[in-house]
Amino acid sequence: MRRWRLVLGGGDADGTGCALQGADAQMDAALAAVYDHDGREGQSRREGGLGASAPRVARWLGDIRTYFPSTVVQIMQKDAIERLNLTRLLLEPEMLEAVEPDVHLVGTLLALNRVMPAQARESARAVVRKVVEELERRLADRTRAAVTGALDRSARTHRPRRVADIDWDRTIRANLKNYLPDRNTVVPSRLVGYARRQRSVQREVVLCIDQSGSMAASVVYSSVFGAVLASMRSLKTSLVVFDTAVVDLTEQLHDPVELLFGTQLGGGTDINRAIAYCQGLVTRPADSVFVLVSDLYEGGVREEMLRRVAAMTQAGVQVIVLLALSDEGAPFYDHDNAAALAAMGVPAFACTPDAFPDLMAAAIERRDIARWAERHVGT
Repeated sequence: MRRWRLVLGGGDADGTGCALQGADAQMDAALAAVYDHDGREGQSRREGGLGASAPRVARWLGDIRTYFPSTVVQIMQKDAIERLNLTRLLLEPEMLEAVEPDVHLVGTLLALNRVMPAQARESARAVVRKVVEELERRLADRTRAAVTGALDRSARTHRPRRVADIDWDRTIRANLKNYLPDRNTVVPSRLVGYARRQRSVQREVVLCIDQSGSMAASVVYSSVFGAVLASMRSLKTSLVVFDTAVVDLTEQLHDPVELLFGTQLGGGTDINRAIAYCQGLVTRPADSVFVLVSDLYEGGVREEMLRRVAAMTQAGVQVIVLLALSDEGAPFYDHDNAAALAAMGVPAFACTPDAFPDLMAAAIERRDIARWAERHVGT
C-alpha cells in the first residue's frame, strides 16, 4: 500500500488510505514537485512545484539523489526541465554543478550554448566532458574491435604469406570435404587467411548528422562515435552537421567536446543540401560508408534528396539512414521519405548506441543492411 500510495500521489481519489511519514513523505514531495504540476508557472496541486527558485531547485536536486538511483535521477531531471521550463536555471554555474550529467542534459546545454554566460559555459563544458568520457569508456573499445575485425575479414586471401596469417577455423571448414577417415585428418586443398594489414586507408566513413532540436541525443552519440572512428588509421572519417546550413566539423573530431560545442541544435532542415556537400567528400565510392542520421523531415527539395541518395548507391557507396542513434525508443520521422528510401534499397531505422559498432562492422563488410536491421533492431 505504501508503494501504491507513492505511485498514485495521494489525494482523496487514490483509495489507499495510507499516510506517509519521514523519508517516504520527503520522497513523495520530490516526486510531487514535478509530477503533480497543474500547468501554472511555479504551482502544483500539493507541493508548490519548483517555480523559478534556484535554492529550491538545488534542494530538490539533492533530495532526488538521496532517494533515487542515478538512472531515475536523470529521468526526473529531464522531466523537470521539460515540464517546468527550468532551462534558464541551467545557465547558473551552481545548478550545473548540482545536476546528474546525462545525454539529455548535454542536449539541453548545447541548445543553450549561444545564450550562456561565460562562467556557466565553463561549468557546462565540464558536464559535457564528463558525459562524453563515460560514453567513450562504454563504447570505444567495442567500436574499435568490431570495425577492426570487419576490416580484417574484408581483407581475406587464399594465399596467406605466413603460417601466422592462416585462419585455421575457416580453412578447416572450407576443406571438410577433404577429410580422410583412415588418417583422421583434413587435407587442405585451399587456404583461407588474412591479407597483410594495410597501413593505408581502407574505408571512407562520412557521418552526416541532423542537428534539429529533436535529434539532440543522436548528435551527442554521433559525435562520440565519430571521434572513435577518426582515431582509427584504417578509416578516413568525416563528420558533417546540418540544419538549413551545413557545417563540416571533421577538424574537431580529435576532441568530441569541442565538436559538440560547434553544433547548434534547433532550426530547420535541408537534407538535400547536406547530402550534396557529403557527396563531394567521397573519393572512393566502392570503399565508402555514408551514414545519414536524421528524422527525414525535409525542408529542402525532397525529389533532389532522393535522387542524390540513389546516385550514391549506384556509384557503390554503402548508404545507411538512421532515424535516431539513441536509447530513446521509437522515433518520430517522415514515413513517406523512409518508404521512398526503402524502395531504393536503403532501409531507414533507429539504432541504439550499443548496436552501432556491429552495424558499422556489417557496413564495412558490405553485408545486407536491411537484413541486419531486421535481425538486430527491426525496421
